[in-house]
Amino acid sequence: MTARTTRARHRAARRPVTPLTELAQNAAVGRRTAVAAAGGALLVSTFGGAMAAQAAPMETGPAKMNSVDLNALTSQARESLSNAPVVTVAPDAELSVEKSAVSVVSAADNEDYQAEIAAKEAAEAAAAEAAEAADAAAATVSTASASVDVPASAIGNSVISIASRYIGVPYVSGGGSPSGFDCSGFTSYVFGQLGISLPHSSSAQAGYGTQVSASEAQPGDLMWTPGHVSIYAGGNTMIDASKPGTVVDFRTIWQSNPTFIRLG
Repeated sequence: MTARTTRARHRAARRPVTPLTELAQNAAVGRRTAVAAAGGALLVSTFGGAMAAQAAPMETGPAKMNSVDLNALTSQARESLSNAPVVTVAPDAELSVEKSAVSVVSAADNEDYQAEIAAKEAAEAAAAEAAEAADAAAATVSTASASVDVPASAIGNSVISIASRYIGVPYVSGGGSPSGFDCSGFTSYVFGQLGISLPHSSSAQAGYGTQVSASEAQPGDLMWTPGHVSIYAGGNTMIDASKPGTVVDFRTIWQSNPTFIRLG
């Protein structure tokens, strides 16, 4: 070994070791190294031969790394930070949450709900009643088939004239209006229009007025038998609200021994 070679080795040994020393050494053995300077510090990243296959693609031609302008990125970051909205909260700030009481009312105690239910039930009851009346009317005997000729003696009679207005009204148990009549409801309604008040009861009506014999009976007299009352129309006819399934009409007298009562 010559004296010159010895002195060169001593100088190399006395050189200070820096991050660039490792970079130079890695370059000598074929490793790729990326150096980035940011914020006044030196960053050395070494990728060995085993990592070369996982590195980012290189440009064609002489091998070189993609470069990044860190100064430009730093300027953009500063600009974004300066333009970002700043929210400040006082150190003694307090978060208050408003509380409201919630009351629960049962369905039984809810007046509006109960009123709604009552109205609905009333509407359903009215619809059912109307349907029942329609069914009853559909089941009634037609006026033409049940009618008999009205005697001439009844023509012009005030009671018979009023009673004739309601021919065709269906029999309704307990009924006392043109929407439906039972026997005593019909007679009391007809005589009421003449100013004669009768109770809505066939047995009670038997105690009003004056009884007359069958030979003395005239159109417009009451004709009573136990459980039924009608209006005598002369000859062998009467007008009444007979029984369920029928309508008000003139009929042949079917009672064997009726009682005739004159009113007014």
